[in-house]
Amino acid sequence: MKSIISKVILGSFVVGAVGLTNAQKIDAKAKKILDDITANYNSKKNSYFKFSFGSGANGQVSKTEPGIYYSAGNKYKLKIMDTEQIFDGNKIYNINADDMEVTTAKPNGSSSMFSPINYLTTYRNDYNVTYNGKQMVNGVNADFIKLTPVKANGIKYVYLFVDSAKKQMVKLEQHGNNNDVAVIAIKEYKENQTLDPNMFVFDKNKFKNYVITEL
Repeated sequence: MKSIISKVILGSFVVGAVGLTNAQKIDAKAKKILDDITANYNSKKNSYFKFSFGSGANGQVSKTEPGIYYSAGNKYKLKIMDTEQIFDGNKIYNINADDMEVTTAKPNGSSSMFSPINYLTTYRNDYNVTYNGKQMVNGVNADFIKLTPVKANGIKYVYLFVDSAKKQMVKLEQHGNNNDVAVIAIKEYKENQTLDPNMFVFDKNKFKNYVITEL
């Protein structure tokens, strides 16, 4: 399970940019829902939520683990089990406590970083978007939106489940061309908290015994 989590944090939720295309189709109702959620998140000083991360094959989740996510502006911190990822606005730090290893890298223009709400922006250029009605998800009568890549990027489709009344994401499902599936189900939201000033700072002194690799 740890290897699966590390793989997802390091890359499977990184969405390759595929560029604009005249063939792209975006349903108007779905667009309004996603834009309303985006505006809601952007209006907050910071956001926090707990989630469960599930992974599996052939479209079926076989294992789940809890996680937490903090964000403020374009900075964020993500933690699942013994793996943590920090983006300080400049570099991404992947910290694996089990292997005592840190990898650092700068994001580039051809990819977008891990974020459960990342699709709220990347859909505008990279996906065909359809509204698929309502579906009960974790007790919420959620709007169901399907994203399909306009060009090959390793992803078959993405399902977004949205609480439109609260303008919040409820669940995200990413289905790969290799039939792997990764699911984030959001459990608890908090907004505009007083955060530690060093929340999104990587302190190298705390990892003196770790192998640190610059990618």
